[in-house]
Amino acid sequence: MISFEVKDMTCGHCVSMITKALKAADQDAKFTIDQSQGLVQIESSSADPKELQDAIADAGYTPVLIEQSRAAASASAKTCCGGGK
Repeated sequence: MISFEVKDMTCGHCVSMITKALKAADQDAKFTIDQSQGLVQIESSSADPKELQDAIADAGYTPVLIEQSRAAASASAKTCCGGGK
């Protein structure tokens, strides 16, 4: 999953423009756009993060890649029972 923070996405028109941009970059991509949190999450098998970021930027927005290491760190954190790494 590729995630971007897009703080300048403020309305339904913004969501529509980002949707069009992502479909142009990868018509088979699956994505969710949460306007209220400024979050775009994408599953793509043919476009890399840079291509997707460029597509959103070309649509007039400022996507910031959310580091995958944050998600990985959360997944590998110890649980209350001492599980995890």
